[in-house]
This record gives sequence, C-alpha cells and structure tokens, in this order.
Amino acid sequence: MQANLTPPTKRQLLELLAHSLSAHYADFSAAAASAGLTAMQAKTLTVLRGTPTSMRSLADTLTCDASNVTGIIDRLEKRDLVRREVSPTDRRVKHLLLTEAGEKAIDIIRERMEQVQAGLDRLSGEERNELFRLLTAVFPP
Repeated sequence: MQANLTPPTKRQLLELLAHSLSAHYADFSAAAASAGLTAMQAKTLTVLRGTPTSMRSLADTLTCDASNVTGIIDRLEKRDLVRREVSPTDRRVKHLLLTEAGEKAIDIIRERMEQVQAGLDRLSGEERNELFRLLTAVFPP
C-alpha cells in the first residue's frame, strides 16, 4: 500500500475530531445512563477525579451556572459519590472531592463505553502510543 503523501487539511482533521467527540459523548452518555447518572453528573465525576476543586472552579470547568453545580453536587452527594469539605484556607470555600464510590462509578462508566473500548481495542500497542503522543501534543495535559 502506498503512503498518502498529502497531509490532511485542518478542516478534515477538525471534521474527524468532531465526529470522534460526538461518538465519544454519545457513548459516554449511554454508559452514564446505564449507571443511573446524567451525562453532566458523570462529567462532574470525571473532572473531580483529577483533583479536588471548588464549586466555582467546577462551574467554570463545566461552563454552567453555580446554581446548576449545586444541584448536581447535591444529587451526587446523596449517592455518596462526592463529598464537600471546607477549605482549610478559606472557610467560605467548599472543596469537592470524589469518594471511593465515585471513583468506582466513573470506572464502570468508562468500561461500559462500548464504541470507544472497541475502537481502542483495534489499535496495536504502537498505534496507542502514537495516538497518545499526538493527543497530548494537540491537547497538553
């Protein structure tokens, strides 16, 4: 097979990224629903997995109103998936932390993402390394 000498255009790459993100989001939403969560609740768990964060910072990350975040966190807290802690440096600030149950819930959601899992399974170890390298070059952590 002959290698393609013409690199894809930015437009072609953007279309492919948009398609892959749409497929990822649909898969993520279905997996979240199967765990009894909305996509936004599951996204909140994903964001909190990285590090504890304040309500305001979470609202900014989720690009939603602080009152929406309060409702999301209330529902997740009732299920023991997150907990609030008062900031040691500013008692007015509440930090949000993922509980062990929250960690397990997001792991289950990721495992249930059938389209994404199947797509990644089709890649060799070398291809996974290359995909990781490219994604971190485009979207640095």
